[in-house]
Amino acid sequence: MTAITPKATSASPDFCEGIQYFGSALPDFETYGGTPAIAEDKIAIANPEDAAAVYQTLLAADALRYLTLQITGSKASGHPGGFASQAEAYAALVMLGHKNIITEVGHHAPGFYSAMFLDRSLEDMGIYTVQELRDRFREKHGLLGHLSGYIPGILAPAGPLGQGQHFAMSAAKLHQDKLFPFTVGDGGLGEPYIISSMAHFNTAFPSVTNFLPVLVWNGYSQEHHSMVSLKTNEQMIAYWQGNGFAEVVLVDAKDFDDQNQTGDYVDSTAFSFEQRLAFIKAVLTGIDKAAKSALGGKLTVFIIKQLKGAGVHARGAKSHNLYPKDTLDAPHIISALQGRALSAEAWQLVRTNAERAGGGPAAKTVVTEFELELPELGELPLEEYAVGGESKISTTAMGRLVGIVGQKDKNFLVTNADGNEASGIANINQALKIIHPTTDDLYNQAPNGQVYEPLSEDACAGLAVGLSLMGARTLWCSYESFAINGLPIWQTVIQAMAELRRPTPSTITLFTAGALEQGRNGWTHQRPEIEAYFASMMRNGNVFPLFPPDANSIQVCYDWALKTKNKGIVITASKSPLPIRTTFEQTHKGLRDGAVLLHEVESNQGGSKKVVFAVIGDMTLMPVFEAAAFLETEGLGVKIISVINPRRLYRPDDTAWDTCSEPDGDFLNDEEFAELFAGDALIGVTGGASAMLEPIMLRSTCKRDTFAWKRGETTASAGELMAFNGLTAQALAKRGIELVH
Repeated sequence: MTAITPKATSASPDFCEGIQYFGSALPDFETYGGTPAIAEDKIAIANPEDAAAVYQTLLAADALRYLTLQITGSKASGHPGGFASQAEAYAALVMLGHKNIITEVGHHAPGFYSAMFLDRSLEDMGIYTVQELRDRFREKHGLLGHLSGYIPGILAPAGPLGQGQHFAMSAAKLHQDKLFPFTVGDGGLGEPYIISSMAHFNTAFPSVTNFLPVLVWNGYSQEHHSMVSLKTNEQMIAYWQGNGFAEVVLVDAKDFDDQNQTGDYVDSTAFSFEQRLAFIKAVLTGIDKAAKSALGGKLTVFIIKQLKGAGVHARGAKSHNLYPKDTLDAPHIISALQGRALSAEAWQLVRTNAERAGGGPAAKTVVTEFELELPELGELPLEEYAVGGESKISTTAMGRLVGIVGQKDKNFLVTNADGNEASGIANINQALKIIHPTTDDLYNQAPNGQVYEPLSEDACAGLAVGLSLMGARTLWCSYESFAINGLPIWQTVIQAMAELRRPTPSTITLFTAGALEQGRNGWTHQRPEIEAYFASMMRNGNVFPLFPPDANSIQVCYDWALKTKNKGIVITASKSPLPIRTTFEQTHKGLRDGAVLLHEVESNQGGSKKVVFAVIGDMTLMPVFEAAAFLETEGLGVKIISVINPRRLYRPDDTAWDTCSEPDGDFLNDEEFAELFAGDALIGVTGGASAMLEPIMLRSTCKRDTFAWKRGETTASAGELMAFNGLTAQALAKRGIELVH
């Protein structure tokens, strides 16, 4: 295509300011480009076979490629190649009126930004022209290198691979009248659990098929050939069919190539114009077929097979990202932009179709731009047990409340990797039933249950946090030792929630059977390092690990968590019967102040020496109370403080709370901190990672030390495991005496 001018003219639409190259009109533009294919009062093209609709879909694909390359080239940074290889599929989805599009691939971000610009979604963040689009790319408060919840019209974050399907499935479950396509790259197809998570979801929810994986089969990963690049079309189809997909729609650019390109993967932008139209017609009709199939009750996948980098500056893995040499002044970038350049009239046509598609800009129409309506829960019937009375199982006390929440909120979902009974929360299964095609009362199974139990922490965490991001209430339950396998998507969503432009229910987790309870199961079940992740994430400002010391406390913690928005709330508690040490009021205070005083004895020898124990957890209180009793006989004063909400014990400047979309700036002030933790020696005690004690150690000015987890070992009891890690009454008392003397 011949470039006719290096800059916008007076005849160019205002939004085109910043476009460097305009092309002459494509062949037959007057015939097929005179009127937008999406009529003024419509949300989609009328017929995917219509020649004008096909023609204008091609224009949209080229516009997406041009903008993707221009904005990445403006910073000589970013990833144009992967999105470019499926531009036809994205354009087809939009022309067919589908805008609830998600991606598995964070590197598709500049393409998604281009789409949001074309339909005017980005005007909500002050981006009106291509120049502003270029200027704001990869800038703070702008268009980040990977997708986030900050961008208008973008449904879900993307960056780590293996996550996009969870967001699409979550949205599909909540909005069964809409299609939720998500792009997945063949380079990332081998990431853990993508296919298996969809298979389990389909077994649990066979009628929810309105999510559509769009496989971008371009032969390459980030820096090399993809691991599925040698599969034949027949093998790829069989792969998806073997994983339960009833409809597989594959469009291979190779079938339309009239330029004798070598290899199995070809670039459709190199075809003759006639064959380009033939290819995009196949994509448009194929997407239409796949969309109708998915919305019609069949598990469906659409596959576009085209060379990575089609239509941009390079091909194959070399097109994946730009380097400092890849500037807008570089000859190969100039050549690629000129090859995709559209006329001013074509740009206006593309924008008009993009605006009208789906009923308006994505920022005004996609499901995540609105809060999901939730049923009122009312006051939950908490049951307060007598302090010092019969020992109770914390998780069971919370499980009773979880069942009530699920009965009041039919969208509420509990996820667990087949371990609720083992975690002391069989009452959740009894109240809400495990989702299973086999009805069995003995195992609390029913097809319409609300407990989702795949044997995969990724699938458990993924659906729970995906639903939460989309606006629903959920609970992810796990053993602390295994939850690490589901943490990546939880972490992605928590960060997205910190940036999100709307309130959504906090993600709530219940991690049971901490390392201390898992002695008999060997060191494989003793992995409390996940607490170190949460400790570091507290500085995000919206992450709140909670450590209720008993069955009263856990009820108050869960009740509080349910009323919060845009937070990551981690409740860690034991599945063993433990003493009741707190009242409801004490936990309210502990949630507000971060910690609560459980026990205090002054020195009986007239001195002022006092040892303060700051304790995280429930089982860890047992050796501490034993140590305190010994220290009291030695004439020392003792305080035992239960740390329930350590995030409150940081100082305001320690966290990024004020940057969060639903900011929570409550922290224990210096005077109250000094009063609560005042003593001559401070010993922090936790059965997990010592990092969780950081807020206390940062602020305390007295002599101090920490007792924490070291590593797992096979033992016969929790006490023996604590002893292996130095968490004994004798060791605690000895260190207390050393510190005060």
